[in-house]
Amino acid sequence: MADIQHVVVLMLENRSFDNLLGTFTASTPGFNGLKGAESNRIGNQVYRARSDLPGGGSYTIPTPDPGESYIDITQQLFFPREWRDAAAPAMGGFANNYAIQPPSDGFHDPQAVMHAYTEAQVPVLHQLAKAFAVSDQWFSSAPCQTWPNRFFAHTGTCYGIVNNKDFFGASQEPFRRPSIFRALERAGLPWRVYFHDFPQSLLLADILDVAGSHYHAFSQFLVDCEAGVLPAYSFIEPNYFANVFTGTPPNDQHPPHDIRHGEKLIADVYNAVRASACWEKTLLIITYDEHGGCYDHVPPPRAMPPGDGRMAPDGFAFDAYGVRVPAVVVSPWVRAGSVLSPLNGGRYPFDHTSLIRTVREAFGIASALTERDAAAPSVLPYLRLDAPSNHGPAAVASRGAQPTRAQMRDLGNAPPNALLKALGAAAERLDSGFRTIERDAAQVEETVAQIGTRAVAQVKAFLSRL
Repeated sequence: MADIQHVVVLMLENRSFDNLLGTFTASTPGFNGLKGAESNRIGNQVYRARSDLPGGGSYTIPTPDPGESYIDITQQLFFPREWRDAAAPAMGGFANNYAIQPPSDGFHDPQAVMHAYTEAQVPVLHQLAKAFAVSDQWFSSAPCQTWPNRFFAHTGTCYGIVNNKDFFGASQEPFRRPSIFRALERAGLPWRVYFHDFPQSLLLADILDVAGSHYHAFSQFLVDCEAGVLPAYSFIEPNYFANVFTGTPPNDQHPPHDIRHGEKLIADVYNAVRASACWEKTLLIITYDEHGGCYDHVPPPRAMPPGDGRMAPDGFAFDAYGVRVPAVVVSPWVRAGSVLSPLNGGRYPFDHTSLIRTVREAFGIASALTERDAAAPSVLPYLRLDAPSNHGPAAVASRGAQPTRAQMRDLGNAPPNALLKALGAAAERLDSGFRTIERDAAQVEETVAQIGTRAVAQVKAFLSRL
């Protein structure tokens, strides 16, 4: 088995597999990308998954942001049927759900949510997928929003929470489930979370007492790579907010953010790891927390429930995955051009709890956090080379352009999306030690720049007190 001493995970935001990798050209005949006939229908109008939208050179499709609540995702999966009477997801409701979103933030063209980017538009992700491995069977852990899926990645469950805002009324502030970070802590293994502005993972209760020594700015990741001192487990969070003062755009790729800034982040992470003395013993996994309302044609299969007995308000038992998301696996131990599809030889596909399973397997942590991560496939068995001989490109170059001052001003003055509102509300609770405050995510009325500036200051203040 591959000698892996460093696992690095970069988790970006809200893109489906078809949206970023559906046009990927794989050497494996069975690769499950777009074939050209995939579509959604609204009445007599057919909307096909395609890359030739008018303005197809835009890097902010879909604009405005698609619906991504639990109800939205249910409609995207099962329309025109309801969850309860659906034998299997038909994947036919993405266009319709986008079309019926509230018009307050602009016209929702159903074709936009069916958009698939080309290799020319996302060259870094495609280049790394070709040089190393891609999985066409990696699903978000549940048909839920960002936070529930990120909690799955860290704890193996979302404990019944299906929307970001539900966190604030679930008596789970902070999120009170055992995490992989605490498991590493107990095993005496080093771990770090590298973040840009607000680390969402800081909402985990069982690491708050040690967060001060484990949470670091992303710039420290670059330093640690160069010094060859990466910890056993590194989790990287993107820049969620637009910082008008530093000219830093959001690089999380959350629609409608410009995906080129996320491409630059991917390139920066890869280039740092590739140049590091840690390279030959490193596994880098690049994935996305959920699909964010973007179309994907592959129905999510059944899943092992976490086993905590928690259900969604409508009775959903978390026994099915969410929508498929991009996943690229980078390591000198993986065969170039591999397509990782555990459904061909295992009961379950990859999902975010595969991150937990992989870390546990790499570092000898026997106890699973939940029944979901106990059943999840690990990535390690797919690192099949006899030696770390696949070195890939020495570096990759992104094509992202630095936003102008006017563009940054527009980004900063924009109204926040649901994720940014939730992060702003969480920052207030973090700053107050999670004591109850009056306003919640739905009541935040600040601009993106205002929320971001406040949230960054509150994170710094919180970490400095630990």
